[in-house]
Amino acid sequence: MKKYDVVIIGAGPAGIFTALEMLKLGSDKKILVVEKGRAIENRSCPKSKTKKCVSCKPYCHITTGFSGAGAFSDGKLSLSYEVGGDLPTLIGESFAQEMIDYTDSIYLDFGADPHVEGIGNNEEVKEIRKRAIKAGLKLVDCPIRHLGTEKAQEIYYAIEQYLLRGGVEIKFGCECADVIIKDGECKGVILREGGKELECFADHTVIATGRRGADWLEELCAKHSIAHLPGTVDIGVRVEIRNEIMESVNNVLYESKLIGYPQPFKNKVRTFCQNPGGFVSQENYDNDLAVVNGHSYKDLKSPNTNLAILCSHNFAEPFNQPIAYAKKVGELTNMLGDGHIMVQRFGDILDGKRTWEEELSRSNVRPTLPDAVAGDITSAMPYRAMTNIINFIQAVDYVVPGFASTETLLYSPELKFYSNRVKMDSDFNTNISGLHCLGDSSGWTRGLMMASVMGVLMGRKLV
Repeated sequence: MKKYDVVIIGAGPAGIFTALEMLKLGSDKKILVVEKGRAIENRSCPKSKTKKCVSCKPYCHITTGFSGAGAFSDGKLSLSYEVGGDLPTLIGESFAQEMIDYTDSIYLDFGADPHVEGIGNNEEVKEIRKRAIKAGLKLVDCPIRHLGTEKAQEIYYAIEQYLLRGGVEIKFGCECADVIIKDGECKGVILREGGKELECFADHTVIATGRRGADWLEELCAKHSIAHLPGTVDIGVRVEIRNEIMESVNNVLYESKLIGYPQPFKNKVRTFCQNPGGFVSQENYDNDLAVVNGHSYKDLKSPNTNLAILCSHNFAEPFNQPIAYAKKVGELTNMLGDGHIMVQRFGDILDGKRTWEEELSRSNVRPTLPDAVAGDITSAMPYRAMTNIINFIQAVDYVVPGFASTETLLYSPELKFYSNRVKMDSDFNTNISGLHCLGDSSGWTRGLMMASVMGVLMGRKLV
């Protein structure tokens, strides 16, 4: 049995910044961070050498390890409270913006690029917004600090070493099996390491497992009656298009965040994670579920831009398994692609036919995910989601002429798992005393910056 002041489950941005802020404020509390993946310096995706996903065991190195999926993503920090989830509704918009500015300064201290994308160019932004309004879309012009996939790893390595020097204990290759709850109070956690289980007791337990741990936290909430509401899942595609088509937006905003509610279903559909000159990538989740994502490096560039188009699904009673639903969609797509990501040309979708490899080889848009399998993503995508995506792409074509071209590539499945929304007060207290939930795993945030902000606030409250 071990005793700590604070145990943090998950070394993603929310967990990292909880411990970081405690150190910055001079706390001498005994802190344990539990991470089932590897230290960031030991994380590497073999695909750069093998040219195809080899399904790393026991965990995908892109989604698991110190800094979470953030270290191997495009590494973009959204600098506006309007982007990144619903945390501002819990803590207030002005305070959320204040905390974003503070958290951004920490990233700068650890080596982030001081250049901010998407500011200025007011007249050009007005023209883009005008076209968006005519198309029935809302443009959210958000300043972006682009860390870059490779630079993000350097920044998080510096943070990792700062935590270790400050006395924070980090257990890598260690998994949280359960939380210890007695009489409505969380007493600590049960850890699983090397086939053995260990009880660790703590005054405060912080769960910050990110999207990677969303389904695990959902099960935990049900098991221990942690108050929560059914969450949202996003089902969509990763779009890839030539830079020449996107340059009018890329040069002005870097990332154009467009939101629409297309007919006939009027579900929320949005663009997300835009990567100018980026690369489409694959992530693997439990049970070898292959999911598409996108990366953007600071130095290495491709001739294409990729971005996600996501359709939000909110379910009503009696259904309460949104994550399982989204996974089923992904599993069907993986089945059709023999375990691979599938890709299809937009024109072929409209024509009601599958895409063939030969057709991709003749296109202006060449896939940056070389082992994606050409096929028919509509055979697995739910009708409602596919209809929303098609109508949204055609609306975006008014904003970015050529976006809905025949050769535009759609990769599937693009899935974003968010935990059921954990009920908490503004101090991040759940109905279980001593238990707190942060970041994307809490259902309150989406993305690096807001998760980091939540960690900073948690660190302050624990101090």
